[in-house]
Amino acid sequence: MTSQQAALGALKRYFGYDSFRPGQQGIVESLLEGQDVLGVMPTGAGKSVCYQVPAALLPGITIVVSPLISLMRDQVDALNDLGLTAAFVNATQTPDEQSMVLAQVAAGQVRLLYVAPERLETGRFRDFAVRTPISLIAVDEAHCVSQWGQDFRSSYLGIGGFIASLPTRPTIGAFTATATERVRQDIITILGLRNPTVTVTGFDRPNLYFDVVKLESKYKAAWIARYVADHEDESGIIYCATRKETEALAAALNQMGHPAVAYHGGMSPEVREQAQRDFITDRVPVVVATNAFGMGIDKSNVRFVIHHNMPESIEAYYQEAGRAGRDGEPSRCTLLWNESDIVTRRRLLDTDYENERLTPEEQEIVRQSKRRLLDGMVGYCRTTDCLHRYMTRYFGQELEDSFDRTDHAVGGDAHCGDADRDTGGDRGAAPHKCGACSNCESTFETIDVTRVARAISRCVHDVNQRVGSGKIVKILRGSKAQDLAWLNPEQMPTFGMLKDVNEARIRDVLSQMATDGFLFIAEGRLPIVMFGKRAAETAAADFHYEIKRVERRSVAAGSSAGAKRNRLHGGASVISADALAGSALGLYVPDDDEEALFQKLRDLRRTIAQEIGKPPYIVFSDKTLRDMARIKPVTNAQFLAVNGVGQHKLDLYGQRFMQTVALFNAGNMQ
Repeated sequence: MTSQQAALGALKRYFGYDSFRPGQQGIVESLLEGQDVLGVMPTGAGKSVCYQVPAALLPGITIVVSPLISLMRDQVDALNDLGLTAAFVNATQTPDEQSMVLAQVAAGQVRLLYVAPERLETGRFRDFAVRTPISLIAVDEAHCVSQWGQDFRSSYLGIGGFIASLPTRPTIGAFTATATERVRQDIITILGLRNPTVTVTGFDRPNLYFDVVKLESKYKAAWIARYVADHEDESGIIYCATRKETEALAAALNQMGHPAVAYHGGMSPEVREQAQRDFITDRVPVVVATNAFGMGIDKSNVRFVIHHNMPESIEAYYQEAGRAGRDGEPSRCTLLWNESDIVTRRRLLDTDYENERLTPEEQEIVRQSKRRLLDGMVGYCRTTDCLHRYMTRYFGQELEDSFDRTDHAVGGDAHCGDADRDTGGDRGAAPHKCGACSNCESTFETIDVTRVARAISRCVHDVNQRVGSGKIVKILRGSKAQDLAWLNPEQMPTFGMLKDVNEARIRDVLSQMATDGFLFIAEGRLPIVMFGKRAAETAAADFHYEIKRVERRSVAAGSSAGAKRNRLHGGASVISADALAGSALGLYVPDDDEEALFQKLRDLRRTIAQEIGKPPYIVFSDKTLRDMARIKPVTNAQFLAVNGVGQHKLDLYGQRFMQTVALFNAGNMQ
């Protein structure tokens, strides 16, 4: 049997799928053949399958390095429910419990062992590791190893040393959803990957509807409460910037009759654990959290993620928003922001950044890097471009004007390109609208900043790409500061060219130009502004550049049928001028019978989950239940044909789900 046949067999047996998703098969086969890999795949694209399938087939243990111990239990429960033996060792266990797990691993009774990176540095675990055959080490959230990423964790720097200390080097797989080219190179170098197969499957999440709403802080809580009330049967995450905001918003939602739990790092471990369990098991539909509600949340049926404040980077937003729709079903990601969010974020960045593993000079480089990451996030809020296109371009993937969304769009054009840049009024049936973001679906006002953009580009030329953004702003405004003397700025054609434009506007446009590819800001101690790939466009006679001015205007609500469709697929009706607008995308609109059966299957799933003490999504995902409602299986063969149903799931739950389907069918025939 070839490695390809073995991999497909394991995929069907354990996971219930007939074929791999894009990028998975190549990674799996490389790992089975002993080749190191780096997999960059969006959340929900199935990164974990890439190392779980090899773990089922390789002779020794697979160690999975995962950053958050709070997630390990759910990950291990899910694998055991599939028939793949897994365990974890972490600080929640007693020394005797840890010893028992390690003894089971050494005896060959466990296929996958989950550990936190800090565990690798303990003498006890190293003693265990040198005596145990390890076939594969999978590093999850591998971007944490890079100081250029938004989630840098010093504990990840010890992983390479742990690998080097092993008597026999295992195959290494590194996986992440968020990694720019710079971060990818860091991962390869610091983890010591040897000629890895690098797979980047793309960053677009077509099942997610991205929305940006500019809103004063005092109105945010009411906006969120209205959204939650309109989606009371859906599960969602609301992210806040501070612990205080988290608790206040959760309390407000509960007072209004909308069950919600708060989650932040200042809570005791017991309270945090209970909040997470209540959310994961669907006891409470909404969690209000800081980013301490961390990476890799496995709950697959999160239908909306709302950010109460602007995050610090596109990477952070992509990861946090990406916790919606992990099962591939239509879901919504809304960012509420205002100018004070930007001020707050910049102030936080200026506080000391201490890390004992970095020199003061390296710490300053990290600060500079984080400032540029924030600029990218500000650009996302203000861009007039398609939000899907903006995000993928940030990560180095350029979406084609004609990339197909026909499998996902609810209505309208099935292609995505630049959003129309209107100054109000009806946008009409413009081409190249993605149908999956508010910029393409809504109308907003813009400011023409073509003159400012041209002047910035010319100034970068005048200074011969040698200075940072601060000096460029000073030159354009005609400053006579001493630190400019060596440049002789008065002799430059652009000196004082924008003396009538305020400094904040020039900085905003410069940042937007960098995120849109007209400029490039170099990494390092001195972040020099240089020309980007699109720089030549600024010199063209027809060059035109705009940024958002205010929040979108209201868009008229659709028909009742459209509202029903919108509700089914994670959308929201228009509630005010500053509310969501446009219909969310959907995979398909189920008929009434399918929807009724889906709800009965959800009820059964919840009952089973309560009986076994596990989260409902571990039994079956929403996507699998949708497929079940469509196929209506009443035989074992039909049940195995449902996406996401493997033999072990059939053995565990098949009879009860097929009985529910049969009773439903009988009721419809009467």
